[in-house]
Amino acid sequence: MGLKDYGVLKCHAIAGIMELDNDSPHYQVHVNDGNFDYRIAINVRSVQQPYDLLYLIDSNFEHYITQKLKTLDFGFNKIEVSQRQAGGIALDYIRGNLFKVNQMKALPYSLPGENNDLNEFIDLYIQRAIATKAEIYAFGEPWGPEEKADKIFDFKPGRGIHDIHMNQGSSGKFQKDNGIYQDGGLLIHYKSAPQDYWVAAFFAFQSQSFHTDDNTGNPIDKNVGSEPKIPDTPSVKPQVRIIAALLNPSGEDVGKESITLINSSPNKVDLTGWAIVNQLKQKASLDGFNIEPGAAVRVPLSGKDVQLSNKGGTLSLLNQEGIKVDGVSYTQKDTQEEGWTTLF
Repeated sequence: MGLKDYGVLKCHAIAGIMELDNDSPHYQVHVNDGNFDYRIAINVRSVQQPYDLLYLIDSNFEHYITQKLKTLDFGFNKIEVSQRQAGGIALDYIRGNLFKVNQMKALPYSLPGENNDLNEFIDLYIQRAIATKAEIYAFGEPWGPEEKADKIFDFKPGRGIHDIHMNQGSSGKFQKDNGIYQDGGLLIHYKSAPQDYWVAAFFAFQSQSFHTDDNTGNPIDKNVGSEPKIPDTPSVKPQVRIIAALLNPSGEDVGKESITLINSSPNKVDLTGWAIVNQLKQKASLDGFNIEPGAAVRVPLSGKDVQLSNKGGTLSLLNQEGIKVDGVSYTQKDTQEEGWTTLF
């Protein structure tokens, strides 16, 4: 089914509170969009084992999506199901190449000491956003307006946004919320002179799968009919990675663009059945390519199957099973100088 009213709330933060004594604790943020008050409820602990959330905070986030977000009006911007696709503003942890999922780490929501748990990490950036009047973009599912006052910050009517985490790859009672291009997350645009930068925070439950169906967002069980699938973790190292791309060749682009791959494993890898896919789902076959251990290979693009946009985009590497094993993103800035190869 997926999330019915998924979207992004553009707002300013007023206050942040760390919840500790709760069966399902959240980091709570009081925000305002210029017209209404909202509460952003960010999960910091799972209700089922393993309890610690996976998180990644990118303190210098660069992705072509940020240019699109700047044009949004303040307030809640619903993203219709028909708009939840590559190239738009909807988040997808797996397909959007926002970050490398194998860099996510599990962290308790509360630990003795200072600046060492998930609550405190989130609070650091929220307090900075309050002090600098940064723009906050919260992706998730809204609730309200309610007839009663908000239970945390007491503004009325109560309203807010939750599901600020990956919303695919779930099993059991949470599977009904699965979908593609509907993941939650928190992006913050700090614009105080002389700095102008973005911070992105992404969250997932350890029980979720990072291999999901391209239509439903449900987990892909590679062990159907045998032993029950152990939930995969993002800590698995990919054998082959995308390390560079010639995005804007000198002169005419067609037939001159290329992707460079490296085999970081100790084994030779046959790329028969593998493919490179861009944000428009254009696909280039890697049949005929082999990579020796520790070696790199440059894959020329004919321009007939895959073209690299000079406005920014994504590149994903799919194995012979159609599973994404690596992905990168690039911005318009990366394509400015002709003939230069961009390193990832």
